[in-house]
Amino acid sequence: MRRQAVAAAVVLSLCLSGDPSFADNASAAAPTSPPAAPAAAAPASPPMDAAGFRPPPKDSIPPGPYGDMVKLGRDIFRETGTYAQDFVGNKLRCSNCHLDAGRLPGAAPLWAAWVAFPAYRAKNKHVNTFAERMQGCFRFSMNGKAPPLGDKVLVALQTYSAWLARGAPVGAELPGRGYPRLAKPASAPDYMRGQSIYQAKCALCHGPTGQGQSAGGTLVFPPLWGNESFNWGAGMQQVDAAAAFIKRNMPLGLGGTLSDQDAWDVALFVDSQERPQDPRFNGSVAETRQKFHNSPWSMYGESVNGHVLGSPTNPDSPAGQSTRGAAR
Repeated sequence: MRRQAVAAAVVLSLCLSGDPSFADNASAAAPTSPPAAPAAAAPASPPMDAAGFRPPPKDSIPPGPYGDMVKLGRDIFRETGTYAQDFVGNKLRCSNCHLDAGRLPGAAPLWAAWVAFPAYRAKNKHVNTFAERMQGCFRFSMNGKAPPLGDKVLVALQTYSAWLARGAPVGAELPGRGYPRLAKPASAPDYMRGQSIYQAKCALCHGPTGQGQSAGGTLVFPPLWGNESFNWGAGMQQVDAAAAFIKRNMPLGLGGTLSDQDAWDVALFVDSQERPQDPRFNGSVAETRQKFHNSPWSMYGESVNGHVLGSPTNPDSPAGQSTRGAAR
């Protein structure tokens, strides 16, 4: 049953991502025993209300130089380490957090972000262009370095985003943008409850130690902590952001099935593990927390099992139980 569940999860992941690059490796993940009866695939882009925007069909990219740049941006988004390897420092892809290659409502779709920029961001305290916003993704979420403005990688990603947003009203707050925020939890998020939920609902895909899962030499499910995951500067290290993403989109293909409390608890557990250092680190965890992580939802600088998160260490070492009790 477990092997069949893994295979079903892999197939469902590929359906949602819309990523044909995994097709040749699907057989490596499938069990050798007779397969289970096929289940109905989840739609790549679920229906939205009447005001909702829909991106162009995947097969409608136009021919010519513009279409070629759209396709390059799409490929970078789906296979970031292959097409933008000079700027990537981990095993993640853009599409790990922006599902269905940036198309899916409620999973930070590119089409909704494109029309919202330029915009002021409290994170760096100035008005950002869309290209600057993407530079931040490479620096923090990809644990790499920012492509220079005008670099082909950024131009391709902007072109792909603009194509996805074709026909969307500029400056609008489109339904489906970002991750739907959750109300504050009824009970303080709890590490031990989160650990139990992780093992029951998440470990099958992301591994018992959060390092992801591979099939046929290809990483299929992303690492959630450790050296190959996002660093302490990424937005997903914020427990509230992670909880919102998890509630809407996880387990993959079964988004919305966890309770709000479960989403908060497992988000706390994941964000209480070590990961690469915040690139803005100034030599002091306490000062870096005060300047960049002064939020009740960041675990950076908090004590977990006697270790202060963000302190120099091997990010792949398990952190253990939070001694703070996750009080909020």
